[in-house]
Amino acid sequence: MRTTEDGSNFRLLQGAPPALASRTVMARTAAAFFASTGVAGIVLFAVIPAEAVVSKSILFIGAIVSIATACSVLALGRYLNATAHAGLIVFATIVLTYMLTLSQSPALTVAMACLYPCMACHSAFVFSWRRAFLITAFTVPLCVFGVSSNSELAWWAALLPVTTALIVGTAVAVLSRVASEADTDVLTGLLNRRGFDRALAAALAVPVGSRSGLAMVLFDLDDFKSTNDRLGHRAGDTMLENVAARWIDQLSPDAILARYGGDEFGLLLPNTTEAQAIEIADRMRASITTNCSAGVTSWRHGDTASLFVGRADIGLYRAKATGRNQTTLESAQRPAVVSELRDALDSGTVDVHYQPIVDVADAGRIVGYEALVRWTSIEQPDLTPSGLITIAESSDLIDELGRAVLYRACTDAHSMQRTLGTPLTVNVNVSCLELVRQTYATRALATVAAAGWPFDQLVLEITESELAADSEQAIAQLAQLRRAGVRIAIDDFGSGYSSLNRLASLPWDILKIDRPIIGDAASARPMLTAITALSAAFGLDVIVEGIETQDQAVLAKELGIGSAQGFLYGRAMSLAEITSAIPAVNAAPD
Repeated sequence: MRTTEDGSNFRLLQGAPPALASRTVMARTAAAFFASTGVAGIVLFAVIPAEAVVSKSILFIGAIVSIATACSVLALGRYLNATAHAGLIVFATIVLTYMLTLSQSPALTVAMACLYPCMACHSAFVFSWRRAFLITAFTVPLCVFGVSSNSELAWWAALLPVTTALIVGTAVAVLSRVASEADTDVLTGLLNRRGFDRALAAALAVPVGSRSGLAMVLFDLDDFKSTNDRLGHRAGDTMLENVAARWIDQLSPDAILARYGGDEFGLLLPNTTEAQAIEIADRMRASITTNCSAGVTSWRHGDTASLFVGRADIGLYRAKATGRNQTTLESAQRPAVVSELRDALDSGTVDVHYQPIVDVADAGRIVGYEALVRWTSIEQPDLTPSGLITIAESSDLIDELGRAVLYRACTDAHSMQRTLGTPLTVNVNVSCLELVRQTYATRALATVAAAGWPFDQLVLEITESELAADSEQAIAQLAQLRRAGVRIAIDDFGSGYSSLNRLASLPWDILKIDRPIIGDAASARPMLTAITALSAAFGLDVIVEGIETQDQAVLAKELGIGSAQGFLYGRAMSLAEITSAIPAVNAAPD
């Protein structure tokens, strides 16, 4: 397996530099080395005998140069790669050797020779085995030459600093590589998630002007779970090993590949555009025999590491949700409408309208409202609510938008309930990109509590066709919400991946039948009869959407469907319109 340097991903202990040795770490350790050497030189200059005039002058000049070098390295460290640091060590070694040849004091010569082990330690920590060995091999004869150049010292006086350099340098090299194992995936030899995050942080620390682009790809093996289930974990491990080995051969030396977790891989591509990243992702997917989905994005100015990874994750999610085995781009090019939405969220000008949900058997009495986000864009006047959700999801604004709508709905529900005079529920839609966040349930409950709305009068609606709702993380979030009293509804049932297994395994409370199913009341009866029987078997309440005619309302009532919503009972309205229209809405025909 190939290995690379300068922050590469293939961190096998036999060949690569320690994963800890990022540019920032290299700069800081080198600066500390030069600074401490300079300070030690100044101290020696102050304490050595006055008669050693030449030696003191040499020492003072060397100390000043060393401190100046430390300041330069610390200031420019992000621009210096491993080759530049190797050049610094070689330069420092040559300067030190030259100073030894000018020294007139045997004691000072031996004292300065003690700096050679420091150089060996620095090399062992930040360089690969090969480069550290070459630098040490270069340092040892110079140490012997510099020490023996003093006529009062024998050549063997250099054995102590040379031996110290070899022993301490080897120990540092071994220990730093052992520490690096925490960043390495044992199965594939790639970086693990921690190592990838560290490499990403190092890449983002490089000044923007010194790189022409930075792209990221997240891969997910579509068939991995079925392989594990059918053939066992050993077969799954073999698949991961084969994929890693095949992909390594597809990459340039500066690419950073990691096993991001489970069957997911992360790829960081310096100096790469989005178009180039898509080509690389497609080539890598084509090089393996298993189906694979990929999400691609590029870094944009102002992105944090979490935003950068989150956008690639959205691309991967969309690739899997829209058919799998494909590459999907989540572009970093921020359209003007995104900035406009950002400003709207900051100013609180995103609106929420409410469509009534009625009791079918009780003359269309209002029992709740579904909250629907509304926002008019100046940049894109024809933007639909679903288009708004798509923009929020792709620009990492969905969490903030969802939180704003949830808080607004729960706050407005107090006014609607007071006006109505009876308890009601408020239904709020949740994006599955929100749901898969580890802290979503905690944040949602805190938002509802801040609005003062009872948990048991809140229904969160999850679109059935969103595959992410099947993830373990999503199920855990739903379970936490239900334990607090929140009810969960399957939205648009019948529009996507309807199955008995999904009804049985996921934590639902309410089934909302999609609008097209009841479109033709005459032909809808068999389907609705089956769905209502299925819902009763699983203990689910039913809401049917899209009631627009009396025939549809009568059919829903005959089948014993509990609740309904649609234009027959009312369109989505603002809070002000609802509070003035509630008496008229309650008088709607049954």
